Amino acid sequence: MSNSTSPVSVAKPHPKLQSHFFSMDQQLEASTLGMWVFLVTEVMFFGGLFMAYIVYRHMYPHAWVEASAELNWKLGGLNTGVLICSSITMALAVRAAMIGNRTQQLINIALTSILGATFLVVKFFEYKAKFEHHLVPGPHFDPSLEQGMQIFFSLYFVMTGIHALHMVIGLGIMAYIFIQAWKGTYNAEYFAPVEVSGLYWHFVDIVWIFLFPLLYLLGAHGA
Repeated sequence: MSNSTSPVSVAKPHPKLQSHFFSMDQQLEASTLGMWVFLVTEVMFFGGLFMAYIVYRHMYPHAWVEASAELNWKLGGLNTGVLICSSITMALAVRAAMIGNRTQQLINIALTSILGATFLVVKFFEYKAKFEHHLVPGPHFDPSLEQGMQIFFSLYFVMTGIHALHMVIGLGIMAYIFIQAWKGTYNAEYFAPVEVSGLYWHFVDIVWIFLFPLLYLLGAHGA
């Protein structure tokens, strides 16, 4: 009888599996949890701005309505639709990555980026109009407008400006994800970067869903 034993085959770990994880599922779970923790800090950050909005809205109710009426709610509504569509294409991109469909990944990531860029272009024209009408707080702010309106526009530029910065960062992330998808990096076994990027993108969209009615529709309702 032979004493030799047959060698036991050991499955090779996935090339994208980091050394401090036991499996791809554990790595995905940790990545997702890390993004959720980050988004919680973002919620607290924007929460402070929303609290300032509530306080000053209570202090200057009439000025708040008048200042909101100066915003173009149609452009704001257009941007809302654009971001909702971008969330749909982002979700489709994640789905395509999960099933390993490279073509659909590229198409939906590209569409998400185009929609994000469209949002920023519309926002540029909004800001441009505010500068032309002297509605930017500072030395060139229209002196005929009361203090409450200046506070409103201060919060408007801070809140929408920070949101726009998050959108620019999101476009940078989309560019990286697109390049990696082009290389065929993401498949049914490894799609964590696409999923966590989608969580970030959806968060930015949700923030705007709150900003739009609070900033743009207040004046329309008051009118």
